[in-house]
Amino acid sequence: MKIGIDPGCSGALAVMDGEGRHVAHLLMPTIKVGTKSRVNGAAVGAFLRENVTADCHAYLEQVGAMPGQGVSSMFTFGHAAGVVEGLLQGLGIPYTLVTPQAWKKRAGLIGKDKDAARSRAIQLYPELRVLDLKGKGQAVADALLIARFGEVTA
Repeated sequence: MKIGIDPGCSGALAVMDGEGRHVAHLLMPTIKVGTKSRVNGAAVGAFLRENVTADCHAYLEQVGAMPGQGVSSMFTFGHAAGVVEGLLQGLGIPYTLVTPQAWKKRAGLIGKDKDAARSRAIQLYPELRVLDLKGKGQAVADALLIARFGEVTA
């Protein structure tokens, strides 16, 4: 079983079985802390506990600063990734950090626009209706393709 994780407050988690079939997904749950959104670690932890099996391995997108991104938004993004990585460690789930370049190359998305990941995921999982939604579908698509990266490299 593989878990793909697109961290960040607008990200998602996706679980695939050993045959590459979609098992479950979760749009990243958030809570408000003042005026900021933060990842709801309790909800992510509950989802992981419900979907983790002994043979599970997670693939977490390795995030970094992006040119032009503000300090506050970068902190929020890094905080979200840290919450998820801490949960993986705390729950004893083995994981691998995957750069966006690596999983996108494996999925054939280098040089393509942002929505290409959603289009590819729709080709692979045509029954998965969340992929029809532009924003939410993009997050789930990225998480699925990150998990598929693990399927090939494991």
